[in-house]
Amino acid sequence: MQLPIVCDADTLRTLVRKKAVRVVDVRKADDYDAGHIPTAVSLPLARLLEDDKPERVIQLLEEFGITEKMPVVIYDDTFGALAARVAWTFQYVGHTNTALLEMTFKQWKELGLETETKANNYPRSEHPLAINKDIYADAQYVEAAQSQQGKLLVDSRERLNFLTEHIPTARNIPYTMLGANGSILRKADELKRMIENRGIAPDSEIITYCGSVGTLSGLAYYALKLAGYNNVKLYPKSFKEWKSLGKPKDEFKEANYWDLSAE
Repeated sequence: MQLPIVCDADTLRTLVRKKAVRVVDVRKADDYDAGHIPTAVSLPLARLLEDDKPERVIQLLEEFGITEKMPVVIYDDTFGALAARVAWTFQYVGHTNTALLEMTFKQWKELGLETETKANNYPRSEHPLAINKDIYADAQYVEAAQSQQGKLLVDSRERLNFLTEHIPTARNIPYTMLGANGSILRKADELKRMIENRGIAPDSEIITYCGSVGTLSGLAYYALKLAGYNNVKLYPKSFKEWKSLGKPKDEFKEANYWDLSAE
């Protein structure tokens, strides 16, 4: 079964019962130990980011017994941002059948859905490496994109951070506007309307970035995909690297932050 971008709770529960999915919990290990979705394995985001070279990520997939076509559903307790960064990484190294759970673990528990405390391990698997260059951007790519027709940068940090300083030419879609009503992402048509209202054409190539490691921008990446934008890339090293490289940035030295609406 090929999963959609966002997997609903009922679908996940059915797949768990059929033992036809690998669930990945990206919260801290202590949180996982205290309770998690049945059958889930523990992959704290920090462990992934220690070394997220593609070969290393494939080793993690193999460690969790994830085969090439196996459905993978990822969740967190951070409104989907950590899960999004891990999901994007899996897709980048070639695991296309990866989805975000529609809700956080806290919401899962509040609905009274099943949890367990036992740690899950699975027999090691084989998984090929097939890097998807189409969804990745580095600083050099971002710099070139600034002056290229049809390419747009989207900064997914909060409005105040964006106004203080950002990569020149970037538009702002704050991550706080992406979720709604107990779901980590709003409905596709709502997202589409909001993004189009920012003057972003459906055929644009969009590169998302945030403050440091690509979590907030990972969520924006999936919001854009859900809204029907097909050509989206993530700049995972984000503004932190951009600044450390001494690249130009737009700063509002005299900003009085009159413009805190995201419109």
